[in-house]
Order: sequence, then C-alpha cells, then structure tokens
Amino acid sequence: MRHHYTPESIHQLAADHFGVVPAEVKPLAGEVDLNYRITDAESHRYTLKISAPGADRSAIDFEAAIMQHLAAKELPFQTPTPIGEIVELPEGRLLRLQSWVSGRMLDELNPRTKSLRHEWGRTAGRLSAALSDFSHPATPTVYKWNPASSSDYRHLAKFLSEEERELANFFWDRFERDALPKIKDLRYGINYQDAHEQNLLVDDEGHISGVIDFGDAMYAPTVCELAVTCAYAGMHLPDPLGGMAEVVRGYQEVFPLEEEEISVLFDLIIGRLLLTVATAAENLHREPENAYLQVSAAPAWALLRKLRTVPPELARVLFGGSVSPLKFTKPPHSIVALAGKQLMTMDLSVGSLDLGNNANFEDLGRFTTHIRRMLEDNDADFGIGGYGEVRPIYTTDAYAQEGNYGPRWRTTHLGLDVWGPAGTPVYAPFDGVVHSVAIDPNPGTYGPTIILEHEVNGQRFYTLYGHLSEDSLDKFGSRSTTGQVQAGDEIARFGADYENGGWPPHLHFQVMTDMLGYVGDFPGVAFPEEAETWLNICPDPLAFFNLSPYPFRFANSPIDSRGAKGSALLQKRKNQLGYGLSVSYAHPLHIVRGSKQYLYDTSGRRYLDTVNNVAHVGHEHPKVVEAIQRQAAVLNTNSRYLHENILAFAEELTATMPPGLSVVHFVNSGSEANELALRMCENWSGTRNMLAVEVGYHGNTGRTIDVSDYKFNGKGGQGAPPQTTVLPMPDVFRGLHQGSATPGKDYAAYAARAIVEAEGEGKKYGGFICESIMSCGGQIPLPKGYLKEVYASVRAHGGLCISDEVQVGVGRVGAHWWGFEGQGVVPDIVTIGKPLGNGHPLGAVVCTPEVAANFANGMEYFNTFGGNPVSCAAGRAVLDVVRSEGLMEHAHETGSYLKTLLHQLAEQHPLIGDVRGEGLFLGFELVRPTPAPAAAPHSLHRGGYHSAVKEAKYLKERMRELGFLMSTDGPDENVIKIKPPMCFDRKNADQLVGYLDRVFQEDKMRR
Repeated sequence: MRHHYTPESIHQLAADHFGVVPAEVKPLAGEVDLNYRITDAESHRYTLKISAPGADRSAIDFEAAIMQHLAAKELPFQTPTPIGEIVELPEGRLLRLQSWVSGRMLDELNPRTKSLRHEWGRTAGRLSAALSDFSHPATPTVYKWNPASSSDYRHLAKFLSEEERELANFFWDRFERDALPKIKDLRYGINYQDAHEQNLLVDDEGHISGVIDFGDAMYAPTVCELAVTCAYAGMHLPDPLGGMAEVVRGYQEVFPLEEEEISVLFDLIIGRLLLTVATAAENLHREPENAYLQVSAAPAWALLRKLRTVPPELARVLFGGSVSPLKFTKPPHSIVALAGKQLMTMDLSVGSLDLGNNANFEDLGRFTTHIRRMLEDNDADFGIGGYGEVRPIYTTDAYAQEGNYGPRWRTTHLGLDVWGPAGTPVYAPFDGVVHSVAIDPNPGTYGPTIILEHEVNGQRFYTLYGHLSEDSLDKFGSRSTTGQVQAGDEIARFGADYENGGWPPHLHFQVMTDMLGYVGDFPGVAFPEEAETWLNICPDPLAFFNLSPYPFRFANSPIDSRGAKGSALLQKRKNQLGYGLSVSYAHPLHIVRGSKQYLYDTSGRRYLDTVNNVAHVGHEHPKVVEAIQRQAAVLNTNSRYLHENILAFAEELTATMPPGLSVVHFVNSGSEANELALRMCENWSGTRNMLAVEVGYHGNTGRTIDVSDYKFNGKGGQGAPPQTTVLPMPDVFRGLHQGSATPGKDYAAYAARAIVEAEGEGKKYGGFICESIMSCGGQIPLPKGYLKEVYASVRAHGGLCISDEVQVGVGRVGAHWWGFEGQGVVPDIVTIGKPLGNGHPLGAVVCTPEVAANFANGMEYFNTFGGNPVSCAAGRAVLDVVRSEGLMEHAHETGSYLKTLLHQLAEQHPLIGDVRGEGLFLGFELVRPTPAPAAAPHSLHRGGYHSAVKEAKYLKERMRELGFLMSTDGPDENVIKIKPPMCFDRKNADQLVGYLDRVFQEDKMRR
C-alpha cells in the first residue's frame, strides 16, 4: 500500500528541511516515488520527492549527480537540479527537493506532428551525447526497464492472457535469436532511458522544453536510449514504423548510430514494449487500484500487434541501415528479347501528358486500349519504363490507406515494366531456383507471379516476374516452391488482360536484395515518404535487359523526397513572375494533375479540393477535355466568321435564364464580363457612378477594381474612387442589422438613401453591381428581399442592375441555375466567368435586348478570342455535363447534407460562429465572443465577436497537411469557404468534416 502524506505534512517537511514555505501543495503521479509540486508565496515552484521505504541512498546520489552533470551542459531544454541535501525520513524514506521544470507534458500535446517526432529524436540524441562523458560509481547496471534485458522478464508472461502470451513469446523468441547475441558487442554508456510523453515537457509553441524524472537512468547499450524513445513515439499512430523512423532521423542528426546498433534497434523497441505490457500485467495483479501503473499497457499492446507484421529488415533499412549494392557483370541473358525491336519510353508518371486524363487509367479496360494506342502511335514493338516513377494509377479510393498525416497512397513504382504483346517470352537472366510462385486473382494485382532466387559472386538477390500467363506457372507447379532454372531458360510469357490481374499485357520485373519475409508476393509500389528506402531494397533493374547503350531515356526523374525541385520552382517563380502574385499555403504545393474533385502533387498525393469552383464540373472532366480537343483539332478562330458553336452555345446558355435575358456577349473571363457590364451601365445612363457592396470583388481590370471594395479598401488600395458608393455588406450574422426581423429591407434602405442624396447633389447612378452570394465577403447569402428592394430603387432612378454570377452561377447553388433566382429577381445584366469553361478561359455577359440595343451605338464591341469555336465547345460541354449528370440537383442534396454536418460540428466546437451558404457554395465563420462593442465593419470586433483569424489560418494550413485544400475569405480572413467541384459527394463531406473535427480538437484551435 502506498503511503500518502497530507498537505500539512508536506508543508512542514518543505519548510523544516529546505526553508521553502509552501503556499500550495499538489500531488503528482509517480510509479515509485511520491511526488509533489510545491509553490511558495512568490510563485516559485519546486518538486518535492519522497522515495519508497528502504530506498537505496547510492541510487539517489546517482540521480543527483546525473542531473548536475546535465545542468552544466548547453542543452536546448531544461532539466531539474537538486536543491539542498538529501534528508533521511522514517521507514528508510529519502526526502529531496529539485528545481521545477516548467511546461506541460508532451502527453497533452495535440497534434504530434512530424517535426515534433523529429525533435523528440533529437532530444534523445542530445541526452546520449551529453551523457557520453559521464560516469558514476553508483551507476545501475541492472534495471527492469532495460530493453536489452527484456527476455530476463519472460517469466512475467504467466500474468498474460493466452492471446497476449502467444504474441509476447513470438517476439521474445525472435529477440533471443536475433538480437541478444549482438548486444554484448554494442556501445555502452549511461542512458537517461525514459523519454516518454509524461517525462518530456513542451512550451507554448509545442517545442520540447524540459526533461524530468531520472529514476530509470542506467548503464546499458547506448542505442537503448533511442529504443525507449521510439517505443513511446510509435504509439497511437496508424503508421507506427513511419513515426519511429522520424524519431530515428532526429536522433541520428545529433548522435549517429553504428550499423550494429541499427540492426538490433527494432528488436530493442519491441523489447521495451514487452517490458511495459508484462510489468503492467504483474502490477495489475499486485496493485489493481493503481491506475498509473496501467497507463501505457493498452497502447503498447496495440502497437505490438501492428509491429508483428513488420519485417525486421524493412525496419532496419527505414531506420537508416545500409543496403549493399548489387555488384556483378551484366546478366548472361536478357529477360525479354528486345534487341532489334522498336522501343519507346513509356511515361506513366503523375504529370505525364502521354498518360493523359484519369479516364485513361481508372478503368483497366480503357487503360489497355490507351497503352495499345500509345505503342501504335509511336510505331513501337515494346514500351519500357517505370522504375522509381511516381504514378497516379494507384490513387483511387481502393488503394487509399490512413497515414499519420491523413490519407495516403503507394505511388512510387519499384519495378520496371515492359509493355508488349501477350505471349511474349520471358527468360531467366541468371541461374537460380524458384523462390515461390503464386496467383492473385483480384483485379489490379500481379496476377500469376514467379519469384526467382539467385546467387552471383557471393551475393543473394531475388527477381520478380508479374502479370504472367496462367500457364507460365505449370512447369513449376502452381503455388509451389520448387524447381531450378538456368540463365536463358524461358520461364514465362506475358499474360493477357483476362488472366494477368486485369492489366494491359506487360511484364512487371523487379529486383529485391531481401524478400523481407514475403512469399509469392512483394510490394511493387511504395509510399512516397518511404520510397528512398524501398528503392534501396529494390535497385534499378534496367541492366537486366542488356540494352546498354540504352536506345532511349526516361523522361521522369526519381521522386524528390526532400522537395528540392519545388523549392527551386518557388525561387524561380519569385524572380520571374509578377511580384504581386502569391501562392497558396505556407508550404506551396507542386500540383501536376487534376481529376474530378481532386488535385495531385508530384509525389502522387491526392488532395480533396474544396475551394476550386473554377473546375465547375470536376477537374479535367473527360467530356469537356474531349470537346476542347476535338474542336481545337479542326478550327479555332474569331467570331467574325459564321460558326454553329457560338450560336448553339448562346442558345443553350440563355435557355437557363429567365425570359428577357436573351442576348449574349462572349468574353474570356469574369473580369472581362464585369468590365463590359460596367460599360453597358455607363452607355445606358451616361455616368460611371455605381453602387457596389462592401467587400465585394468583381475583377482585376481598372473598372472592376473601381467597384471592388475588397481591392480598393484592401492591402495596397487607395480607397473608394469618387464614382463608387459603397453599401454596407448585408451580413445578418455580424453586420449592422444583426438580429433584425427585416434585414433585407434594412440593408436595402442604404441604397435608396444613397440614390436620393445623389440626386440632391445633382448626380445619379448608372447602376448597381452585386454578387448573388458574396464570396470574398465571407460566403454571405443576401437576406431575403434584399435584391428586390435595391433593384426597385435603382431602376426607379434610371440605373441598371448587374448580377455577378462569376462565383456562384451555373447551378452551384443547387436550387437554381443562377444565384439571383433565389432572390426572386431578374437582373438587367448577368456576368458569368470561372465555372462556364471548367478552367478554359471563358466568360459571358447576358443582358436584355434593350440593354444590348443601347450598347450598340456604332462602336463595335469585338473580342478576338471571345466566342471562339473551342471556347464555345468547352462551354457547351459544361452545360451538357451539368444537365446530364444532374449536378445542380447533386449540389442541392450534397450541399444540404454537408451543411447539416457543419451545423453538428458547430455544436461541438463553439469556435464556429455561423454556418451559411447554399448548395455547394458554403462557408463557416470562426469567432470568439468578445466584450468589445460592435465597431466598424472592417474591425476584428464586430457584432459581439472577435474574428478568430489565427485559428482560421491554422485550420487551413493543417487541413492542407492532412490532404484537404481549404481557404479563407471574409474581411478578416476568418471564414472557411467551401466551393468544391460539383462532383464533390457525401463520402467527401463525411471525410472532410471528420478531419475538421480532428483539427478543431487540436491545441491551437482550443486555446
């Protein structure tokens, strides 16, 4: 039974023996010692420790010495230092006082990022380096938490369940066989050996700021320091080995490991976990009431179960272990007879223009046709390539896995592909034996596969042959491991698609220096963050084809694991492009492919795009791509010639509008559309004076900036020009009429007053321009009746009304084709841009015949590229896809579903002050209550709230790290906007909100 001192007795002990008079005494957790935090009247803090009865005085002296030694080192973190002398208490207890180390436990930190795990490893490395010159006569050499002594505690398996005992014995058997014989020859030293989450402290920025509790320090193999650290750092992770590898890299930067240490590290990590679970089981038997003694048991068991499937050799290489390169002369025989054949480089990389649209490979049948066409178009007998290639083929949902940093995919190809006719013979390159044969009948797999084992010049390695014909396995006995082969023996043939896993006929050839325990199979692709390791295990197999000198070059470069290419592009961009051009995110993305609601970077990582409303019907929609390609191959010229496309497109576009909006002027962008609309207003009224709405954005031309409060009152702006009157943004959440029963009329009254005041000064307004849902304003839906009231006032005094549909049109709002329809109005002019061409530069101005007639005053409006046949083909395809795929109805249904999920999320996280929008044009605003009074619209304090700007920025950046592209809007950039491609679906909504919930629980969102 543990003795618990009263606060009064602790108060007395501190005062009597150390002269510290506590104002507060707080008990702390501990396995052996009784620990208390003492705070005096001047807020100085200390740690008071009382040892268990019969404590070893020499062990306490050792702890004090190690802390004093570390205090003399220049470390980037704090460690406690002893204060005063050690005091002997009754029952053989020892009393001591230490300086307090400030910070909170790493255990409380959320999230644990890649940089944190890296710093965790560096901290352990610094401890190893700092203790390398420390010695003490009382240094313990035997202690139960030493991973190197794991098997000494195998007798504790009697406290485990049958399933637990089987798992533990599996690891202990391997430890005693593979690791134990090497331990005696490792480097030894004094280790801290307890760098877990409750002994490491972090500061407000999440950096490790302190190390406490030196009760486990001992003389042991130096690598045990890292093993203990990894054992804890790997817990609670989908990919524990990847997390441990990050810790190891940090450690090695400070304190490099020797090769033998790396070879036993994985088993030592498991050894520490075995000590954790076995000791916990014993403690549960002896002290069932002490919850602290069980704190690590459940996660340790979960981690052990995951690590059972990890090949130790893979862990060794991921931890930085060396891989011996294959050294031999060229093979006696080529694997495929390619001499004299017409060959081509087959580029299937993520950014490949040859591979083209995702539709070419997402269906394996179409992929077969595409590969055949590539060969035919190049008059090639065979295509060859793929080693180290980052491919998008494996980035569908079927291949997705949960990683430590969001969804991830194996995208880096580890073999070399030879594409050619089914039935092509395959030959053994060297003498060897059959390691294994297998058939995986599932689509997208290797299909029939042979793996050979070779030994050349004392080196053993393996060769894999995938996508074979089924009869290729007959001579070796299907699913057997028998048979010898000679160099030049025909061992197999290319399989047809119906038998080779569904792929176009080809050979997947791969070389492995270690089989890592696999039989009949071996990974053919790797996660990009592990690609360097896997490519070391699987060296370049091109030499096995006896093609030197090679008659071709590979177009794709090996994976850029350190982002050097992206950094170079960023610097080049800064030097060569306009200096006012920004990039998204603190760590810019190098995007090379898009499809549907996804974008792909150079590593093949797929990002869910929730902000790109330009790709209205989906990135690179095949129908739009095909329409552009077909028309571009025939004709692209200006609109002064007769052509069916421009008329058909105009007819189809106006068919989506209310009657009366029937004349179309085609342009190239939303900015051009609004520029033209403003000219129409001037022509109609004789004045450039316009009414515009606060934080509105209408384009980047001179006139459109003049009516864009977002620009002229933003950074670098000069304020409103004389011809523009700004109306308050009709924000019912935080605006001037928050809580009003009739906000539409209240906000519309500003326009009526402005018009009357202008007339009193002898001027008038030519028109009013407004988005039907305000985008840059923060996804602000207009209050009911707002446009009807404003339009009436403007028209009554001779002005025109422009509805800017650049962001929200073409069915995005779900209930209607155009956002203005939700307000029950018909504008005089409608401007359209971004969504109309699905990324192709295309815009339109649709107006009434009266406005068109007035504008046609003799000065021709001609736009060289506006309405060209290719652009019109793109626009027609977009309208067709919206109709044929029911995307407007889809936007309504999916948007309503997502909006419901966001409202539920807001109930859990008060940081979300408002959820708003229509269809797939949504937003949620992040705010914190503030006592500040309502202030000017552009103030961070509005409507009783403080804009949570830092939190919005953090959310955007974190979601990008997790694989979700989001962005901010609003006058304070505290509104998260959601306006994805219209094919965004319910599954995407569930996943998005699930990850949002995860980030909202992180420290920087909860403070």
